[in-house]
Amino acid sequence: MLGAVVVGVGTAGQVRIRDLLNPLPGSPAMKLRASGFISRRSLDPQLGVQQMSVEEALNREDILVAFICTENASHEDNIRTFLQAGKHVCVEYPMTLNYRAAVELWDLAQEKGVILHEEHIELFTPSYIELKRQVEGKTLREGTLHFTGGPLKPGSGFLAFAGLARVTWLVDLFGELSATAATMEEDSHNNYSKMTAKLRTCENSSLTWIEERGPGLPRTKNINFTFDSCTLTEMPPAPRGPVGLFMQDLILFSSKLLGQVSHKELQRERTRILHCLKLAESIQQLCQR
Repeated sequence: MLGAVVVGVGTAGQVRIRDLLNPLPGSPAMKLRASGFISRRSLDPQLGVQQMSVEEALNREDILVAFICTENASHEDNIRTFLQAGKHVCVEYPMTLNYRAAVELWDLAQEKGVILHEEHIELFTPSYIELKRQVEGKTLREGTLHFTGGPLKPGSGFLAFAGLARVTWLVDLFGELSATAATMEEDSHNNYSKMTAKLRTCENSSLTWIEERGPGLPRTKNINFTFDSCTLTEMPPAPRGPVGLFMQDLILFSSKLLGQVSHKELQRERTRILHCLKLAESIQQLCQR
């Protein structure tokens, strides 16, 4: 069994503790054990799991895995701390709020011989899987992805990083992208922000990504993808899967820990994640010009 500590016990952290305590029977996730959690607050046990200090988690030989579920701005420091101690790390996206730091952390993980995994549950949603099936084999002419949601929490970072799931969708669907233009609208008094990024595929097709946040905005994704043969204007309906999204991510991470994911697949994933982070940074730089 591999002892695991959960760092941060907000919504994602609580889900991680729940899944560690109730892994899918017969899955690689059964090899992990919830050994404790870390929080800046002094808390009662969470689902029977005891709180511990960072120092205890780093020094205990039975704790080999850390789940980083803090605010985005503190991901980098927490990842670095646990990698330096030789622990495997699973972190909620975005891994960092700049590209260079992500490269450094991945190099550190390789140097220490441990797994660094960035969560991307959006790739497991049934509606996205069906969308990807419908897109496969088609030639894109142009498209738009418009995401809306409530205001960002403090420490979330720039919109392009906070919305990295949308970048990941577009890259997973259409391959590597380049940013050609980007603008940012902000009304801090009303806690509203809207980012519009113009992107291009390697085949020179145009994409527009809009990330809009503000009070009262519904959490939804609107698409309009025009292909040579058809146009898709809404997310396809799909039944809910039998295994939860975070559990699927936990199983993938556990499979990596057990050596069940090929080196080729690990490298492909690293390339995609770093490309998305670099793209997010490019968009941020364009908005700040």
